[in-house]
Amino acid sequence: MDRNEKWLQWAVELQAIAQAGIFYGKDVFDKERYERIREIAAEMISYKSEISVDKVRELFCNETGYQTPKIDSRAAIFRDDRILLVKERDGTWSLPGGWVDVGLSVRENTVKEVREEAGLDVTADLVIAVQDRERHNLPVYAYRVCKIFVLCTVTGGRFVPNTETVESRYFDVHDLPVLATEKNNEEQIKMCFEAYHADSWKTLFD
Repeated sequence: MDRNEKWLQWAVELQAIAQAGIFYGKDVFDKERYERIREIAAEMISYKSEISVDKVRELFCNETGYQTPKIDSRAAIFRDDRILLVKERDGTWSLPGGWVDVGLSVRENTVKEVREEAGLDVTADLVIAVQDRERHNLPVYAYRVCKIFVLCTVTGGRFVPNTETVESRYFDVHDLPVLATEKNNEEQIKMCFEAYHADSWKTLFD
C-alpha cells in the first residue's frame, strides 16, 4: 500500500473516530453506528489490500479508548564495528526487538527482546531515534507505529534458537543480508552505525 493514498488515510481516520466513539459514547444506537463505521474502515483496507477482513480486524480494530500509535523498540548492538542482526524464520534479518509490552518501559522491553531473540544480556544505554514508521518503512500499515532505536551494550549470554529467530550474526555496514524491511531497512541500520561512531549523539525524532 502506498502511504500517500488518500483512501488509506481516510480509512485510518474513520477507524480512529469509530474507536473513540465506541469507547466514549453513551447511547447504544450511537455505538452501533460507530461499530459500523469501524467495519467499513476494515472492509476498505481489506478490499484495497487483499488482506482478509478478519486479519484486518485483528490488526486494526481490536483496541479500545483513544487511538494512539503502537510502540516498537529495536536494539542496536555492536562488536568489532559490526552490528548484530537476528534471522527470522522467513530468512530475513532484523535488529532484535518487537512490540513494547504493557507493563514494561521501553528500556525494559528492549532488554527483554534482546534476551528472547538473541540470547544476550544487555544494558540499554542510549535512544538513537524515535521514528514514525510510516515515514520510513514499507509496507504501510493500517495503524501507526512509533519505532524507538536503542544503543545497547552486551554484558553476557549466548544465542539459542527460539520460536522467533533461528540465527544471530554480526554484519559489516557494507555487507548487510536481506533485511526484514518492514521492521528495519538499510537507512535505519546505517543510522545506528552513525550513532555508534558518534562522540556525542543527539537523539533523532520525527
